[in-house]
Amino acid sequence: MLRTYLFKVRALFNLHDGEDDKEKVFESVRKNVSYRGANFWILACAIIIASIGLNVNSTAVVIGAMLISPLMGPIVGAGFALGVYDFDLLRKSLFNLLNSTLLSLTVSTLYFMMSPFKDIASELASRTSPNIYDVLIAFFGGVVGVIAVTRTEKGNPIPGVAIATALMPPLCTAGYGLATAQWSYFFGAFYLYCINCVFIGIATFLIIKYLKYPAKKQVDERQQKQVRTIISTLIIVMLLPSSYLAYSLYREQQFKKNTDTFIENQFTDKGYTVVYKKTKYGSSDKKIELAFLSTRFEDDELARLEQKIEENKYLRGAELIIRQDSTDRFRALKGDILNEIKNTENEVNQKDIRIAQLESEIAKNTFDSPKMLKEARTIFTAITSLSISNHSLATTDFGTESITAVIYESEEELHIEETERLTNWLNERLSVKNVIVFRRNEILPTLPEFEEEEEEY
Repeated sequence: MLRTYLFKVRALFNLHDGEDDKEKVFESVRKNVSYRGANFWILACAIIIASIGLNVNSTAVVIGAMLISPLMGPIVGAGFALGVYDFDLLRKSLFNLLNSTLLSLTVSTLYFMMSPFKDIASELASRTSPNIYDVLIAFFGGVVGVIAVTRTEKGNPIPGVAIATALMPPLCTAGYGLATAQWSYFFGAFYLYCINCVFIGIATFLIIKYLKYPAKKQVDERQQKQVRTIISTLIIVMLLPSSYLAYSLYREQQFKKNTDTFIENQFTDKGYTVVYKKTKYGSSDKKIELAFLSTRFEDDELARLEQKIEENKYLRGAELIIRQDSTDRFRALKGDILNEIKNTENEVNQKDIRIAQLESEIAKNTFDSPKMLKEARTIFTAITSLSISNHSLATTDFGTESITAVIYESEEELHIEETERLTNWLNERLSVKNVIVFRRNEILPTLPEFEEEEEEY
C-alpha cells in the first residue's frame, strides 16, 4: 500500500512524462540562440515599447514588451550548453547575449535621451534595488521556462516566464540611468538584469542535468570541476549583494512597522493627536519626527520616550524629534495665519481708503448742473443750457493748474459786462476763484450745421 502511494507521488513529480525528443529540443535551443535579421529588429522594437511603458508608467505596455522580447533564447542556450558541455554553443550563446544586451542598452539610452519626460516613475524605480526575492523569481522562472522548452506540448508557461523574470525592464532602466547620468539606477538595474540571466541559466543547467541530457562530448573530471566552479562563483557573486539588499529591505520594513507600533502605544492610545509624522531610515541615520495638536512634553517625558526607542532592537539608534506646539511648528503656523489675516485686513483698508479718495475726487468734479441752470436763468434769462466741471491743466513748467470750466448756450451772445457778471456770480456761488466761462456756440461753431446734416441724412 505504501509502495503504491509512493509510486503515485513519484509519478506526480516525474519530468520525463511528456518530454520531447532530446535531439529535437537541443536543435530548437540552438536555433533560438541566434540573433540575426528579424530577431534584432524585434528586440529593438521591444526595447522601445518597454522604454515607453516605463517612461509613462504603464504596466500593460511593459508586459506587452516582455511578451515579444526574444532575450530568453541565448540565456537558456547558455545554461543548456553548460549542461551538455557544448562549449561552442556556450560561446555562441554568450556572444549573442552580449550583442543583444549592448543593442538593448543603446536603443533604450537613445530613447531616454530624446524623451522629454525625465522624471523617475514607479515602474522605473522598482527595478533599481534587486534583492534575494528577485533571485528566487529568476531561478524558479527559469525552472518553469526550461521545463516548458523540453515538453512535447509547450503550453502557456513560456509567456508567463517572460513576464515573471522581466529581462526587458531592467535593461531599459539601465538605459535610463545612462541617459540621465544617474549611476545608481544604472548599476542597480543592470545588476537585476545579471541576476535574471545567471539564475535562469543555472536553473536551465540543473534541469538539463536532472533530465540526463547526454553530453555533447566527453569531458574529464577537471573540466567538469571548472564548470561547477564557474557556476558556484556566479551564484555567490549574485547572492551576496542581493542577500544584503534583502536584509536591508527587511530591516527597513521592520523599522516602519515598529515605528507605527511605538506611536500607537505611546501616543495614540493615550489620547494624543498626532498631526505630523515623518520617518527616515538609513544605515547610520534613522529619525522619527512627530508633531501633536496642542501637546507639550517635558524633558523627563522625552527621556522616557527615548529610552523606549533604545529598548526596541529595530528602533535602536533612531533620533526622536518632537515638534513642540509652543516653540516651533504650530506656533509658527499660528503666527503665519494671524499675519496673513492682518495683511488681508490692511489690504482691504488700503482699498477702502483709495475708494474714498476716488469718490472724493469724483465729488469735487460733480456739480448739479440742472439746479445751477435754473438759478442762472433767474439772473441771465438768455442762457438756455449750462455745464460745469473741474479740470487740471498741465503747464510748460511741468506744473498743473486747476480751473472750473463753465460752458453755456444762449439765444444771443452775452455782452462783456454780462459775461464778467456771470463769472463773478459763479465764483461766489461755487466758492471758487478760477471759473472760466465759454459759450458753446463759440467753441463748437459747426455743431448746428453737423446736426442739420445728420437730420437730413
